Amino acid sequence: MALINKLRNKMGTAIVVVVGFAIASFVLADLLGPNSALFGGRDNSVGEIAGQTIMAPEYQGAIEVLSDKFSLRNGRRPSDLESNTLREQAWEKLISDIAFTEQFRNLGIVVTDEEEVDMVQGKNIHQDLVAAFTNPETGEFDETSIVQFLSNLSNLPVQNQAMWYSMEEDIIAGRRRIKYDNLLVKSSYATLEESKRLYEEQTTVAELKYLYVPYYAVSDSVVTVTDSELQSYLDDHASEYEVEESRSMKYVTFPIFSSGADSTDFQQELINLREEFSTITDDSIYAGANTEFGTGFNQYSVDALPQILQVEYENLTPGSIYGPFTANGYYNLYKISEVVEDTIYVARASHILFKAADDSDEAKAKAKTQALKVLRQIKNDADFAEMAQQYGTDGTSTRGGDLGWFRTGAMVAPFQEAVFSATRPGLLPNLVETDFGYHIIDVTNLKTNKSFKIATISRLLVPSDNTRDIAFRKADFFAGTSENLQEFEENAEKDNILIQDAPNVDKNARRFGTLGNARPVVRWLYRDAKIDKVSGVYEVEESYVVAVMTGFSEKGTASLGEVRNELTVKVKNQKKARIIIDKLKNTEGDLDAMATVYGTDANIYNTSDLKLNGNSIPNVGFAPEAVGKAFALESGERSEPFVSENGVLVLEMIFITPAPQIADYSLYKQQLTQQYENRMGFNIANAVKEYADIEDRRYKFF
Repeated sequence: MALINKLRNKMGTAIVVVVGFAIASFVLADLLGPNSALFGGRDNSVGEIAGQTIMAPEYQGAIEVLSDKFSLRNGRRPSDLESNTLREQAWEKLISDIAFTEQFRNLGIVVTDEEEVDMVQGKNIHQDLVAAFTNPETGEFDETSIVQFLSNLSNLPVQNQAMWYSMEEDIIAGRRRIKYDNLLVKSSYATLEESKRLYEEQTTVAELKYLYVPYYAVSDSVVTVTDSELQSYLDDHASEYEVEESRSMKYVTFPIFSSGADSTDFQQELINLREEFSTITDDSIYAGANTEFGTGFNQYSVDALPQILQVEYENLTPGSIYGPFTANGYYNLYKISEVVEDTIYVARASHILFKAADDSDEAKAKAKTQALKVLRQIKNDADFAEMAQQYGTDGTSTRGGDLGWFRTGAMVAPFQEAVFSATRPGLLPNLVETDFGYHIIDVTNLKTNKSFKIATISRLLVPSDNTRDIAFRKADFFAGTSENLQEFEENAEKDNILIQDAPNVDKNARRFGTLGNARPVVRWLYRDAKIDKVSGVYEVEESYVVAVMTGFSEKGTASLGEVRNELTVKVKNQKKARIIIDKLKNTEGDLDAMATVYGTDANIYNTSDLKLNGNSIPNVGFAPEAVGKAFALESGERSEPFVSENGVLVLEMIFITPAPQIADYSLYKQQLTQQYENRMGFNIANAVKEYADIEDRRYKFF
């Protein structure tokens, strides 16, 4: 405890200065920027949490902290996709820090110094620290490594010190949250009556007969719906059609493709690279400096070689250059730096497997006889691949029996021994028996332990600045001559440009339509766009985008236009249900008689295993209301026709087997308690967020 407190007292000021300076930098940059609220510029708040306004610099600072942690942990900066995840984590952390801190304070939840010491260097070290200080070679956690690290902390770079204290804060915050959750989780309680009800729901079984007429049995042409009927349905079910704020737009794209001139220049660049590559002696450094993908230097066994080199691996010699060859969109130059011997052997073979039908001697003898027959045919010049396709019994049969390259230990011992002991390529003269059956084997390539050190330069053909400029000018001209939606559509038609729709785009969307990483356009849509006004030009992936806002939806009940198709189905089904029910009510007799009178669209089904806790019925699908109605019937009783999700039902209860009486319901009580506790953490987070009255305006900046 003394070590931690001493370090905190000694280094706390320095860390505060570093972190404070970083935050101050964000704040000053924002205050003095062109959009500063200080000078009457745009509001730069990104949201509110529990009444506290979150400014863009504060949020950006939280993102940077997580980004720095990521970099220290992974040795690189996060990718765009990973940065999106970090932004969400930063927002969630702000919510936790603000909304939950108020809860902690009100309840007096704290983490003592003794607890903190115990988590860092005591008997209950936090799992994050255990992971961070586990020896990667031995997999063993060494407690002394933490003490040594803390003792040397003052000598580490300030950024590393800041990261340590940030981790320490996270551990403390996590412990407070665990205490808070446990306070509520442990208050969960299942009563005896609840436990008894769960037992009865799981063990009460009914045998049911039912008549079912699906809605699709009535043709859509029989029923029509009006807008007023649709609106009336929407009004009656408004809570089912709640939507978040969204905006809609149309957009066009101007793809940025490499031109013929770009390709010519690129090919010349590759020629120059190849010539220089051939004279360089330090292959790895040169390749690493010039490649656009990968490290530029790797060692490969034959089975791992690029496919284009694998086919002639026996002829690969040091100093030889191959390529450029294309793979995964890249143009690759390969230079063989060194050929060495590895400890790993690889070989390549094809086989035809004959499996026995069972484990009997008779079945094995039959499989062996057939295998010997096919082996003789191949020896008499039958094509191996054709025989494999005809007789093979495993997945390799579709590719002529080819197993590809495989390493020592990849195959069962008899198979490996047969292939790896071969002295020449070709068909092995005898069958090889393994636990899988009998194999006919053709050795494609003898075993080898050759390994190749290869320098690789990978280059991607990308559009030149001139090509990009041409595409931009086209997009810019289109935007400049399109003042509104009408002109937008007219210009697109004149230039034969496809207009695409992006309806109901969420304010936090990162993609729409066919475009990904499209945040700049979404920010425009929510921050600057107006209906019928055309945007400027935005670069999204490998294209320029011009858009026009066409509409918006406020948070609340969806408009009729937004849910028309769904409502049309619902209202039509209501009308179909009335038609079906009226027809069924005019029939008499038992269910079979009713079905006969109704016609072929009425189906009779039985189930003998309907549980009280079920929510579906065989051949009907999701129908919780039907399960409830079924168990409300007495044995021999029949229901009136009623509406379900997918059609109309009439139920007849054959017999209910009630749950047997038991003396002890503790097992069911444990089940319920566990269910309550499992849901509690999720429910707590949602409840705190709801009462924190969170307003998210990050879409304006990120």
